[in-house]
Parts: sequence; C-alpha cells; structure tokens
Amino acid sequence: MGTVQIVTTVVAAIVTAVAVVLAGRAVWQFVSIIRLGKADPHRTGDPATRAKVMLSETLGHTRMLKWSVVGAAHWFVMVAFIVLSILVLEAYFEVVDAGGGIPVIGGWLLYGLVTELISILGMAGIGVLIGIRLANRPTRTGGRSRFTGSTMWQGYFVEAVVLAVLICGFLIRGFRVATDHFDFPVWATPVSHALGAVLPASESAISITALIKILISMTWLIVIALTLTMGVAWHRFAAFFNIYFKRDPGRPNSGLGALRPMMSDGKPLDFEEADPESDQFGVAQVEQFSWKGLLDFTTCTECGRCQSQCPAWNTGKPLSPKLLVLSLRDHAYAKAPYLLAGGGKDLTGEEKGTAEQLAKVDALALAEADRPLIGGADDGGVIDPDVLWSCTTCGACVEQCPVDIEHVDHIVDMRRYQVLIESSFPSEAGVMLRNLENKGNPWGAPPNTREDWTKGLDFAVPRVGEVDDFEYLFWVGCAGAFEDRAKKTTRAVATLLHEAGVDFAILGEGETCTGDPARRIGNEFVFQMLAQQNVETLNEAFGDREPAKRKIVATCPHCFNTLGNEYGQLGGHFEVVHHTQLLAHLVAAGKLTPVTPVDGGLTYHDPCYLGRHNRVFSPPREVLGAALTAGAEAGGDAAQLREMPRNSERSFCCGAGGARMWMEERIGKRVNVDRVEEALSTGAQTIAVGCPFCYTMLGDGVTGKQSSGAAGENVEVVDVATVLLRSVKPAVASSASPSPSSSAASTSAEE
Repeated sequence: MGTVQIVTTVVAAIVTAVAVVLAGRAVWQFVSIIRLGKADPHRTGDPATRAKVMLSETLGHTRMLKWSVVGAAHWFVMVAFIVLSILVLEAYFEVVDAGGGIPVIGGWLLYGLVTELISILGMAGIGVLIGIRLANRPTRTGGRSRFTGSTMWQGYFVEAVVLAVLICGFLIRGFRVATDHFDFPVWATPVSHALGAVLPASESAISITALIKILISMTWLIVIALTLTMGVAWHRFAAFFNIYFKRDPGRPNSGLGALRPMMSDGKPLDFEEADPESDQFGVAQVEQFSWKGLLDFTTCTECGRCQSQCPAWNTGKPLSPKLLVLSLRDHAYAKAPYLLAGGGKDLTGEEKGTAEQLAKVDALALAEADRPLIGGADDGGVIDPDVLWSCTTCGACVEQCPVDIEHVDHIVDMRRYQVLIESSFPSEAGVMLRNLENKGNPWGAPPNTREDWTKGLDFAVPRVGEVDDFEYLFWVGCAGAFEDRAKKTTRAVATLLHEAGVDFAILGEGETCTGDPARRIGNEFVFQMLAQQNVETLNEAFGDREPAKRKIVATCPHCFNTLGNEYGQLGGHFEVVHHTQLLAHLVAAGKLTPVTPVDGGLTYHDPCYLGRHNRVFSPPREVLGAALTAGAEAGGDAAQLREMPRNSERSFCCGAGGARMWMEERIGKRVNVDRVEEALSTGAQTIAVGCPFCYTMLGDGVTGKQSSGAAGENVEVVDVATVLLRSVKPAVASSASPSPSSSAASTSAEE
C-alpha cells in the first residue's frame, strides 16, 4: 500500500464514519417523529397483497410509467442508484488497492456487463430528468409548473450527485483499463475501454478518483442526514414503507372509494358516546394525524405530479396538494422537538408538558407549536382556509402520487375539526347542511315531492312495498328527484329499464340524502345521521335477502360511491351499480338496441367519483360506443368517441365534488369553465356525462359560453342514459309488445 492509498483509506474511513453516525441518528429521528402520530391499526392486514403492491409500484414502477418518458428515465435512475451502492462499496476496495474489487462477484463477466449497461442507462436517465427539471422551472412557465414550490436546489443536488458518482465510476474503470487492472472484455464494457484508451496509466489516479466518489456519496448522505425534510432524497427509502402501508392495497391504482372513517384512539368514532373533551374530532394539531399521515408528509418527493393534475391549482386557486403536504411536513418537523420533549395540547387546549420538560426546547420549536393548523397569514396558520376549502376531493392528487400519499383523507380530517368543533366553514355551505338536517336533501325541497319526476311517464313506477319482488332498487338520489336537469336522467333511466324488462322499484319518500356532501365537507355527524337512517330503510326494503341479491342502481356517482363503499362502515352491505354499468349490460345482452345516429360528434366527461374513485371507465364508453356504432351503420357522421385530452383516470374535475357544489367559487377561473373549454375543443356537439353534478356544472358552463358566442347553440350536455334513449327510440316505437304509448314515454322521459 503506497502513500496515496494510505491517505485515501484514512480519509474515506473518517468521512464514512461521520456519515453513518449522522444517518443512523436521522433514521432514529424519523422513527421518533412518525411515532408521534395517532394509532392506525388498519395498515398491516393482508401482508402478501401489501408486499406485492409495494414491489410492483417500486420495482415495477407501475404508477411512474404512466408518465412514459419520465417514468422510464426514473426507473433507470432508480436501478442505477442500487448499482451505485454496489459500485461505491467497490470504491472502498479501490482506495486501499488500485487493483482491488468486490470479492467473489467483482470478477464476474455478468457483473461487469450489467454495471456498465446500467451506468450508461442511468446517465441517460438522469440527463433526461435534469432536462425536464430545467425545462419546467417555475420561472419559465409563469409560476404554474409542477415544480412550483419545490425546493429546487435539493433536486439539482441529488441529480448532480447521481451524475457525478456515475462519471467517477467510468473514470475509475478507464484508469483501471489504462493500468491493466481491468478484466472485462471490450464488448461487455465499451465505454470503460474507450476511456481507458485516452486516460493515462496511473494507479494513484484510481485510488484518488475512488476517494472522490466516496466523498461525493458520503457528502450526499451527510447533507440528507442533516436535512430531514429533504423528501427528494429520503423518498427513495421511505417510499417502500409508505406504499406498503397504503390504506387499501387491494383496490387498483388509487381507487379511493370510501373516505377514511373519523378516528379517535385508533377506533372509528361513535357519536352516540363521543365526548369532545376525551375524543378526537378531526385534526386540529399536526400530531393528531395518524402515524401514516406523518409518514405521508415525510415521503413526499416534491415531484408535483399531484399539483399538475389538481383542478384547484390549474384554475388559479391557492390549493396545491404538494404545497399542502410540504407545509404539514415542515410544520411537523419544526414542532417535533417540542412534542418529543413531552409538549402538546390536550383536547381541551391545555398544555400537557411541564415547565421542566419544556425548559430546554428551542424557541423556534415553541413558536411553531403556537401556530394554528388552519389560519390565515395574520394568524400564522400552517394551512390557509382558502386552501382547505378549495379541494373538490376529486382524487387526482392521490391517483398521480407515485408514493401513495393520501391527500384527500388528510384534507377531510382537517375539515372535520373546523366544521364540528370550530363551526368554521364557508357560510353558503351552512344552508346546505341545514337543508340536510331539516329536509333530508341539500336543496331544501319538500320531501313529499321526491316522486314528482314520475309524473307524465306512460308506465307505472313501482315502489318498494307495493310490489312483492324486484331485482334492482332504483336509488334516485336528491339531484335525480329535485334538480330539473337531473330529473331528465332519472326519467330516461326509468324508461330504459322499463323497456328492457328490468324489475325495479323506488323508495319514493322513504329515500333521503346519502350524506355524501355532509361527509366531504367534514360534518361526519350529519353524515352518520342520514346514513344510519338510510341503512335501516334499505335493510328493511331488502328484507332477508343475502348481500349479493341486495342490488341497487344509482344515477349519481356520489350516491353510488357512498352506498357501495361507505355504508358498510355502518352495517349496510349492498351490491351497488351505476346506471351506465347496468345499461352497458342491457345493451350487450341485446335487451336495448341502439339504432338512431348520434349527430354532430360526441365526447364524454368522466365523473371523478365514478372514474377515478371507483375505476368505472369502460361501461359509459360501451353505451356511447353502441350508440355511435349504430349511428355509423345508419350513415351518421359520428362513428368514434371524441376523447378530451384529459380523460379516464386523468379526467379533469367539473368542480362540484367535496361539497363545492354548494360553495361559491370566488378565486381564479371557474373549474367547470375550464372543463367546458376542453370539451368544446373536441368539436363535439354532444357532451355526455354520467353524474348529475357534472350535468349541472358543465351545463352551466356551456350556457355561459353560448351566451358569449364562444359555443354554438346546438352544443348540449346530456347524460349517457339520454344518449342511449334517443338512439333506441325507433326500436321502442316499432316494438310490437309495448303499448302504442311507448314512444310518448320515451319522449316524455327527455323532457
């Protein structure tokens, strides 16, 4: 061992020891802080499924690859990082001995080939990621880049380290080729040999370059160990755990479905016995999030994919799911010394820590502890109220997040405290909540008018209790019963079911709101009150039927989601289908046959709670496709669905979810207008929807565009059921079995 090797060995050992100690301390701090969160006992069940999903999302990059080029580049960089760890280990042998290497595998031809290939692809991948970051700098995109708000130096630092270590790896190999300390052939390691042909023969250069490689790597480790909030680096470790502990690994992709129940001490809150002084009502302090919530905040990569898809952010609202999570992360870690010392407020707002415990806590941590979780700039709030109330709960953020952060659950948890304890929420939403409590519907319509939509139909709509048996209970919903446009959908669905010979019945006045708007705004009490009433009504309606035969068809995706995914939390287990699913089945079975052309082109808007939340993408398109195919066969000019640029799982929200239907939109551009502009860009004259909220929002948007001359008078918004009804009308009219009034029934269903 020469002088150079002695020096490089000593320096490498000292720097590595410092880095390892600091990294170990950082991991302990992470664990300590995450453990401050509340219990969440439903995160460990079905370990086999969890492990499978975690491996597919990490090693398989199933979510990242939805971004094609970015996903592929990131996969190569991820693999290169793993290989880098092996090559950094090899550098420790090279600082000691210029001809040294990893024992056993270091001389394998496969090792040389794979590491060469991955290093090449890793450099290409990191080059692509650097290029994307530079091309999307916030300063170059008017402040609406997905990187807006991200800590850019951290991203550049991590990318530079990866690139520098890969370059050092090739230089080491080049010097080894030049000094004849390299055993791999040219065909397996072409870049290394090419460098070796131009580099001087120097054993000292091998050890010095290996030391530089180690110093770069250990500097990276030291920097991230001293910066716990550096998610762009720490996510490569935390992501495995965050994905493994996702709340429902059995649901495909995000598939949010049900909201996380309101929890206290790790158990769903029972309102009949709950006490605000001893039970947690939502989240008022960052430590009241579950430990999974704190792990979520820790894992954020600051990539901004959630931000790029958020309807609020894209229309000039202050909400960015990424910035919300980063604010909560920074607040949690700044407050952590105070909490770890024993500080904190109990549910009555009293300080739990003693003066002795808090005596040594840093003043900055104490100041952070005094900040309200929700509050304006004047109050020093962590999350501004406008941020909290801008969310439509559309789920686009959760769908796009590569590390499975559960933004929507956290937002609703904060809303719950604001509504139930602080009574602080947009004033106009108070009218909706009072209507739910007093009238059983958000519009405040008289309950005895729930069946008015049936007037004028040329067939009797059976009611539960008036018929001995029925296959489907038709859940009409509040919009379908009271809102004029939605009533057209209700009548169309009833007519189609009647013509297809489906046995169905309605509850009529026995139906009340499912509670979706109350739950999404944060009023869990009103939700449970309505839900328990409906569960009792439905259980009585279905009698002793087994769950598989308790079939419900709903036209509203919000009702569909609540009945099918959330009522099970309260003892209501039903088989719920959306009307587009049932209609698609009836068309496929030949019970409904479209024959009339759809003129002027057709596009389809995916409702968030049908598509993203419940993965129902194909059935509405199958129904519309059948109508379009019929049109093409009959010589129509529209044989293909004109998809909007943002469709299916990336569909843009209409702006009505999360109880936003009953809140004014005062900031930025209206979400529904943005979506209507996208629909109009397809040139289609018919915009099909599968949700009454979307029907209202897009309908209003189209009306506004028509009044300004930006849309033709022949553009219309209609439900998928109406499109199908118009297409099958001739078959209805010419059918021999129905009465002559069947055609009139079809016409009246659209009026």
